[in-house]
Amino acid sequence: MSVDSSAVFLDAARHRLAEGTRKIEHCAAQLSDEQLWWRPRPEMNSIANLMLHLSGNVRQWLVSGLRGDPDVRNHPNEFSDRSGRTKAQLLAILKSAVADADAALSRLAPDQLISPRRIQGFETNVTDAIFDCLCHFNGHVQEIIHLTRSQLGDRYKFDFIPRGPQQESAGERG
Repeated sequence: MSVDSSAVFLDAARHRLAEGTRKIEHCAAQLSDEQLWWRPRPEMNSIANLMLHLSGNVRQWLVSGLRGDPDVRNHPNEFSDRSGRTKAQLLAILKSAVADADAALSRLAPDQLISPRRIQGFETNVTDAIFDCLCHFNGHVQEIIHLTRSQLGDRYKFDFIPRGPQQESAGERG
């Protein structure tokens, strides 16, 4: 039986992106618009700014970088934005970027995984760009979970609670 490892890899990448987005939605559902813009300290990021940042990063690395769409990212604005956009607006921006990235990933042919790319000034290839973006995305997902838990304390509703010995060993998933 032959396995198309490139298809398995791309399916896993798409799943990781969707799963991270779902976790962000889970956190956002527990917070008010004001809580999304809360900063632990003035020099730290809010969840809202992290959502804008992830949207920009996904668009730059997976949409522009893989599909060749124009790179229109304004990286500094992702962190300086204090617009107070609503939860619905922030989620729409993030979900649009993720949907476009998912479409880009779904259209990649196996031989494109080794294609060279120049993204954000870095010489890379498609596989590395996907890894880079997903690691970055998941790191900020964990930061969003932490910021949500910091604000809610005991009121935080876990997304995943281990139910058996195998799941207990898998650890907490936030």
